[in-house]
Amino acid sequence: MASSTPDKAPAHSVSTVSPEDEPSAEWGWHGSFPKGTRIAGWFTAFAMFIMLIGNHTGRTEDLWLIGTGAGLVILLVIDQIRRRTSWRR
Repeated sequence: MASSTPDKAPAHSVSTVSPEDEPSAEWGWHGSFPKGTRIAGWFTAFAMFIMLIGNHTGRTEDLWLIGTGAGLVILLVIDQIRRRTSWRR
């Protein structure tokens, strides 16, 4: 008769996160979306600059849109530089 509980975890399972630290690492995919995150960041920065076009009467919202968009672009460029030079360390 077969047992319903496994005796051991599979030997081919490679995880960078310990199941003791993150219980979900044992049963599910525990990663990130690096490419999707960068694409979403560039899209959001672009959307911030596109929102400058419109019928604005004050310039306060323009300053916030420019500041937020520029901040995102700066962070994305820093991330790009860090990914290129990470193999040298």
